[in-house]
Amino acid sequence: MSPWCHYATRSPLEIHYSGVMDEEKRITLRLPADLHVWLAAQAKSARRSLNSEIVYRLEVERAAVADTESP
Repeated sequence: MSPWCHYATRSPLEIHYSGVMDEEKRITLRLPADLHVWLAAQAKSARRSLNSEIVYRLEVERAAVADTESP
């Protein structure tokens, strides 16, 4: 596997778990094995794909950060 991230643009207005997205980007992500196992278990428990679980957790964290940054 290449150490570089690979990006690919998908078609606009694809349906996403939280609604319609203007654009998606594809990346290659390397994770420690134990983190991958944990995320996969969390995804299975929530009945989500691994990709959806990662996106969900990033969105939750982004919302939490945004809440702490607002005046």
